[in-house]
Amino acid sequence: MTLSAPSKLSGVKLNVLSPETLAEFYVQNLGMSLSVKGQEFTLGYENGGADIILIQSPTARPYQYSKTDLYWKIGITLPNIDLAHEQLSSKGVAVTEPRQFRDIGYLCHLTDPEGFQVELLQHTFEGQPRTSDGDNSLPLGGGAQIGQITLRSTDIEKDLAHYQYKLGMKLLSIQPITEYGFDLYFLAFTDEVPPNPDLKHVDNRPWLWQRPYTTLEIQYLLDADVIIRTCDETETGYVGFQYSLTPL
Repeated sequence: MTLSAPSKLSGVKLNVLSPETLAEFYVQNLGMSLSVKGQEFTLGYENGGADIILIQSPTARPYQYSKTDLYWKIGITLPNIDLAHEQLSSKGVAVTEPRQFRDIGYLCHLTDPEGFQVELLQHTFEGQPRTSDGDNSLPLGGGAQIGQITLRSTDIEKDLAHYQYKLGMKLLSIQPITEYGFDLYFLAFTDEVPPNPDLKHVDNRPWLWQRPYTTLEIQYLLDADVIIRTCDETETGYVGFQYSLTPL
């Protein structure tokens, strides 16, 4: 059997100091399921989204987050941010207060014990009807999935050419945030069409936060002089993506 081009963004690989301990944080606090195969600790939700793959780092040097790293965060989409925030706070997890960020989304942030960034993003904007009120007996109120994995770029045309034309991803949304010094681009392996043909239209955003697959989010930094920091497989931090391939 031969394989064709990627058909799904199925995971993000991270070198970490203690995969077992960090996996416990994601299971206990964010409600993810865990499977272990060899040296890989795979975490995710049972709904078709991508996974987090934790690998024992070859170095003992801790991960140090920077706003100029190639890798930024994962985004967890869910129906009720307020309920999720309440649950996390009651467990002693430090999480920012939910807020409506411009016309982008209703969200909050937290940092895992090794310094990796996590965003919680509600399916709908603040004040709009929720897709569900959630269930307090379920982690994060239920309905959570890894909705986005975010990388940074200072050359969006080059990156779009790679992900769209080389890998076959579809551009679903463009979200200008010029006053913050960046724009956001969202791509996925899908045939779906956004509800509004204008990819910058606000109507596409709650639709995007409700997709049943994980999107690649690119934070395009408008300052071309920024040098984006990358790491390799010998360091603690982002290693790369895992893709599912379609059999021919």
